[in-house]
Amino acid sequence: MARTTGTYELSTVAGESIEAFIPHPLPPKNPPIDLGGELQPLLARASESVRLLELAGDLVPSVEWFVYAFVRKEAVLSAQIEGTQATLMDLLEVEGSGEAPVDTDVEEVCGYVDALNFAWDHLGRADGLPLSMRLLSEAHARLLSGARGAQKQPGEVRRSQNWIGGTRPGNAALVPPPPHRLGELLSDFERAIHDESHLPPLVRVGLLHVQFETLHPYLDGNGRLGRLLITLLLRHWGLLTRPLLYLSLFLKMHRQEYYRRLGAVREEGDWEGWLAFFLEGVATVAEEAVATARRLHVIVGENRNRLLAREDTTVFSLRLFELLPEHPILTVNRVMEILDCSRPAAGKAVRVLEATRIVRPKGERKKNRIVVFDDYLAPLRQGTELGA
Repeated sequence: MARTTGTYELSTVAGESIEAFIPHPLPPKNPPIDLGGELQPLLARASESVRLLELAGDLVPSVEWFVYAFVRKEAVLSAQIEGTQATLMDLLEVEGSGEAPVDTDVEEVCGYVDALNFAWDHLGRADGLPLSMRLLSEAHARLLSGARGAQKQPGEVRRSQNWIGGTRPGNAALVPPPPHRLGELLSDFERAIHDESHLPPLVRVGLLHVQFETLHPYLDGNGRLGRLLITLLLRHWGLLTRPLLYLSLFLKMHRQEYYRRLGAVREEGDWEGWLAFFLEGVATVAEEAVATARRLHVIVGENRNRLLAREDTTVFSLRLFELLPEHPILTVNRVMEILDCSRPAAGKAVRVLEATRIVRPKGERKKNRIVVFDDYLAPLRQGTELGA
């Protein structure tokens, strides 16, 4: 039985007659979602993979090491889906310098990190904002805080018509709802987050992501915020207490299929096809994240043992090592800041780590040179390099 997922509203934009798509409220009906068939084992695998990812955070001495890295990996990948050219190394070099980003691509990635940290913090606080359009708009303001987003009404639901694909509304792949319909539709969207439901949380996450992308409630940044929403929903329903799932890696690797599946929901009512794709992605990335966390734990442990075995190890070099996973690219000036020590002490700490082959110099510059924790970054960089 075919399923209709919305209706069309005729309107005129820039002198062109267009049909804007108005999605039905969630959950899908007539017929309801069928979780049998191939979805049943996919849902079981995805649920178990997310459960193991949550447990992986408890099995390591400092989960903050992985949170720092995984959040930044997700930020870079989500931005790359939108065409941003910044890599994980570009972002970490800027953070390692302690200076504000000059490159607008890196600035956009920094905005994603800020938006995620802000929203995640609120969801974890008793006095924080609940998952709502207000919280998403606050996050959106941070997402678009850079130079490119300044003219795109950061933090505000759009007041004009937008479209997806094409050069104008008349030849667009999708025209989202007109602005005068957004108030009602976004209220329905919030209700779908907070209403009781018989559907499993992971299925609800998949449905809500598509609904957000279909509504496209902001002038810019909808794709990035829609992917950030996935992370926030996992937190909202207690599936992950730390942002360790970088689903944008899967979506980047299967970008055309991702867009095709989103379109098939609207055009054919194929929610099941989308959910199969989405759950496959969740399972694949969660399993990889668990393996990466274990590998990073081993890398940190082996490097720590080598450092402790040296006779010239200083208190500052030990302190610097423990901070490396959150500062994997550093300059001596930055070391002075994070250790609150003199330049000679900072320089000695870096030299000890270099002699232990924990960090290596990057580039040829002598003054305030850059050092990199390469072993740690190697598994994290996978998939984030341009062309990957």
